[in-house]
Amino acid sequence: MDDVSERVYQIVRGIPKRRVMSYGQIGVMVGIGPRQVGRILHDNPDNSLTPCHRVVRADGSVASGFAFGGEGKQREMLLKEGVIFRNGKVVKGYMIKK
Repeated sequence: MDDVSERVYQIVRGIPKRRVMSYGQIGVMVGIGPRQVGRILHDNPDNSLTPCHRVVRADGSVASGFAFGGEGKQREMLLKEGVIFRNGKVVKGYMIKK
C-alpha cells in the first residue's frame, strides 16, 4: 500500500462514530482530489477497520458507489450510529470541520 492510501485510511479510522467527513476534506488533508479519495476507499480491504461509511459527499449525501453494499447500506450504517439525515443528506452538525 502506498503512503497516500495509508494516510487516507488513517484519517478515516480517526472519524468517530456519529460523525462524518467529506471526500474533499480528506483530499485537502492528503493533497489529492476527492475522486482519488473515493477510489482509495473503494479499494479498502476491511470496512470494519477503516469505516468508509463515515465519508460522504460535500453536500452530505451518501456515495452511490459505496463499496460495501451500496448507498442504502451506507445510510443504514450511519443511521445505526445515530447520524441524522434531512432531505437525504447528513445534517451539517454531524460533519467534522477541518
